[in-house]
Amino acid sequence: MSDEHTAELRRLAERCFGWPELSDEQVEAMEAVVAGHDVLAVLPTGAGKSAIYQVPTLMLDGPALVVSPLLALQHDQIKGLVDNEVPEAVAINSAQRAKEREEAWESVRSGAAAYLFLAPEQLAKDEVVADLAELGVALVVIDEAHCVSAWGHDFRPDYLRLGSVIDRLGHPPVVALTATAAPPVREDLVRRLGLREHREVIASFDRPNLHLAVRRHTDDHGKREAVLAEVRALTEDPATRGGLVYAATRRDTEFYADELTKSGIRAAAYHAGMNGDDRTRVHQAYRDGELDVVVATSAFGMGIDKPDVRFVVHASAPDSLDSYYQQIGRAGRDGEPARIILFYRPEDLSVQRFLTAAKAPEDTLDAIAGALRSHGDPVSTEDLSDEVDAPAARRTRAVNLLEQAGVVTTDEHGELAYTDPELPVDQAREQALEVAGRHQRLIRSRVRVLSEYADTTDCRRRHLLAYFGEQLADPCGRCDTCEAGTASAAPADSAEFPVGDRVRHAEWGGGAVLAVDEDRLTVLFDDVGYKTLSRQAVLENDLLRPAGTFTEA
Repeated sequence: MSDEHTAELRRLAERCFGWPELSDEQVEAMEAVVAGHDVLAVLPTGAGKSAIYQVPTLMLDGPALVVSPLLALQHDQIKGLVDNEVPEAVAINSAQRAKEREEAWESVRSGAAAYLFLAPEQLAKDEVVADLAELGVALVVIDEAHCVSAWGHDFRPDYLRLGSVIDRLGHPPVVALTATAAPPVREDLVRRLGLREHREVIASFDRPNLHLAVRRHTDDHGKREAVLAEVRALTEDPATRGGLVYAATRRDTEFYADELTKSGIRAAAYHAGMNGDDRTRVHQAYRDGELDVVVATSAFGMGIDKPDVRFVVHASAPDSLDSYYQQIGRAGRDGEPARIILFYRPEDLSVQRFLTAAKAPEDTLDAIAGALRSHGDPVSTEDLSDEVDAPAARRTRAVNLLEQAGVVTTDEHGELAYTDPELPVDQAREQALEVAGRHQRLIRSRVRVLSEYADTTDCRRRHLLAYFGEQLADPCGRCDTCEAGTASAAPADSAEFPVGDRVRHAEWGGGAVLAVDEDRLTVLFDDVGYKTLSRQAVLENDLLRPAGTFTEA
């Protein structure tokens, strides 16, 4: 990258967006985009990920396609672009009337719009991809890219179609953006998106202004009372007045919001069961400072752009450390101190196991496999939807499972085909169910890793960072375990099993070393998920070896 290009990026950032300074990570990623590389950027919430595509687009010959999972998130990003001296930004989605969609397409075709926002569901439509191919898309941006990975905490089946869409567009440069992706998730999404000779820009996951704490409880009533008392105290203090409370269920969001409102706190519930207008009103009221507290399920997260959130309280344990990190990342985006408190009762983890135990769609697997096998020739997703009577999300999940099992393939036109006409439908279903079973084991193992974070007496920040492949040698001094004096001085040298190395276990197969502590290792195994092993037992019994050294049975 020439100094001239770098200077132009900085000039455009200041003149068009009013950003006089760019971080080293932003500049590194932007330079790679302009040079034509695929880029994976993992930057914390509030670090300016959107700038990585917004500025380079002004130097490219063609529009940027931005794949974004939520309409509210698209709306906020478009609003931010409209407020600056840049070409038009438009969205195309199912909530629009036909005339609005056509006007948006025309804006892009004419060159008036340089940014086109789509939800991944739109890209499942052949006609949409065909229209995009005619536009000469210069850049494909995958926002919230961790949704691509089945190892990620917010896996979205529609995101799995993006790799084939990128190929159908001629594979222009791709930018994958996320705030939370452990090393195995990064490897998985690179593979699924088909990134080529990509560059990775990974910022530190450490947020030193966030004070981490866990409150452990044994009974539900006592925990609820403690959550309410904590939030009341935080909102009474001017230094910590505004915040978020995350609850496990819709009913719990309404319970806590009602109780806080009775205490004179401006609080509101937010969950996916509310209609869109009500969710928008809560979102805007919170953003505008008309609410002190939003009590939400995980539906409230992506796209929340409020810099002065002073606390995040979890009334129950979330489903994984990935979810937890993303949700607490809403706090302290202005760099000022914020309080992070997890109220934890081991029994609550059974709720998370239930909430994440989605059963594989066996009947839809049979229907899709049978339809594709009988056709022989490739079939479009639209034709398949006419033949298989199931909701779109269920069909998409079934197709993805069959693809991951190697039973179905997608060609360059986005059409689906049965790979082996001799393979019976029931065997195809069983292979897909095996893939679904591995995913469920992974989900359950993530819940266990979350419980280990809650139970640790070592430095809580060090434990959290290790999960994302970042080593913190000494206790942070800014978490409850450090303040209690239980955190150890420093982990022992991890030379035997470097973080990121591939290893094999005789029973559990291959995996990647995720974290090494003084007395234990955390490994993400391909087939059984996360396992925490005693370091002493591993060394004494030779339980792990470099990948490839075990003889397969």
